Formats: sequence, structure tokens, C-alpha cells
Amino acid sequence: MHSFHYSNGSLHCESVSIADLADEYGTPLYVYSSETFRDRYTRLDAAFSSINHEVAYAVKANSNLSILRLLAKMGSGFDIVSGGELFRVIKAGGDPGKCTFAGVGKTREEIEYALRQGIYSINVESEEEALFINQVASELNLIAPIAFRVNPNVDAKTHKYISTGKSENKFGIDFEFILDAYQR
Repeated sequence: MHSFHYSNGSLHCESVSIADLADEYGTPLYVYSSETFRDRYTRLDAAFSSINHEVAYAVKANSNLSILRLLAKMGSGFDIVSGGELFRVIKAGGDPGKCTFAGVGKTREEIEYALRQGIYSINVESEEEALFINQVASELNLIAPIAFRVNPNVDAKTHKYISTGKSENKFGIDFEFILDAYQR
């Protein structure tokens, strides 16, 4: 279900005429349906209701504060890739304890900010990054909640520029080395 439909030949979002919105705000104009967001979130959450889970919205998909606020009110977690995205989630009322910080190139400042905010987890791309995050956490007298991104050395047969799962790709820790990295 989505909440965009035609009524009397005019496109509407929920009960609001898109033409009226364009007249009031001008174009181009982005229009989002809170009903559609609620419906999709609720259906996805319900699909996993039999197991312990967390639905996490990828903030990089759209960091509009109204959307983040709506998802936060529904209890959503958030997948973030920067300190700025974490800031926006918090500003929108999101719980940092439901945020997972992924991505490459995390700065010391972003790591400190995430740790101080009580982030759920920082996804680690390399053993060196794990050691660095641990050092930053130690300086703050905190324990860093981390999760390793494992490179399974699997060829998904995608375009060579977007492939991420083979051993020659730069993302994650090789499957053969993950146990040793974890133990260190």
C-alpha cells in the first residue's frame, strides 16, 4: 500500500492535492507520505516479529528530519555512516542506543561522539580500525561496542566497481582472519 492516488483526475498524497502543494510551495517539490512510511515500517517489523530483531533505517537514503522523527517515534533503529547522520538522528528524537555506525573513514571525532552518545555498535572494517576504536574508547574510559564486517570471499557476479565480497576488495576483514582479529 502507498498513499499516492488519483482523485477526480488529480494526484493526491493521502488526502492532499499535489497540485495544491505545488501552488503553495512551488516546484520542484519533494512530497512524502507519513502513512506510507508507517505502513512499510510496520509491515517489515511484523515480518520479523517471531525473532529478536531491530529494523534500522539507512539514514543515507534520506536524512530528512521529519522522516527521521516519524521513524524514531515508531521505535526504529538507524544505520548511520557519519557523525553528522548521528547528530540528525538525535536531533529528530532517535535513540543512539539503536544506531549502528558503518562505513569507512570514521574520524576520531566521530568515534568519540558516537561512543559518548551511547551508540549500539560501530561496524569495523579492519583490525587496525578495531584497535584505533579501542584506543579512543580507552581514553574515554569506555568500552567500544563493535561488530566486525567480514569479507566472505564470495563472488556475487556483480559489476567489478561495486563488488564488495571478494578477498581483493577493500571492505571488511578476510574470513580466514576474523577469529584471530576478534581474539586480539
